[in-house]
Amino acid sequence: MTTRTTETTPEAHDEGCMDGDDLITAWGLVAEATNAIGPRLLSGITPDGKDMAGPWFEVLIRLQRTPGHRLPMSRLAREVSLSTGGFTKLADRLEKEGYLERHNCSTDRRVVYATLTEKGREFTEATKVKHVERLREHMLAPLGEDGVRQLAAIARTLRDSAL
Repeated sequence: MTTRTTETTPEAHDEGCMDGDDLITAWGLVAEATNAIGPRLLSGITPDGKDMAGPWFEVLIRLQRTPGHRLPMSRLAREVSLSTGGFTKLADRLEKEGYLERHNCSTDRRVVYATLTEKGREFTEATKVKHVERLREHMLAPLGEDGVRQLAAIARTLRDSAL
């Protein structure tokens, strides 16, 4: 393994430090991998074999995995990287399908909860089975268990540093 010992950009300030191009490349690879694998993870995973859009599944799986199956809509929007308006439109569609309901908070009228319905829980559980199959194929197979754990730890560190 070789390390860089000369500065190639103004961003590289210490001997052996990653330069700006290396950082851009590293982040670009993360983005490319996510963009390449993401659609494969959601391809044909609904119970009727249809593809699912990323935000739909992210919202449903977060609600399914949360005790009480409900979260504030503002938190869900933030966690799935949607604007408040974008999330409202998504919630409208999920509600129309019968997968979630909205409930006002009894103590704070500014808070609205998204709650997974029974239909939503059943749909999410059936979809989750196929999603896990895809994760085993596209994430676990190439990385192995240790690689997946390392990836999760790195992603958690990045997420937490951004909060």
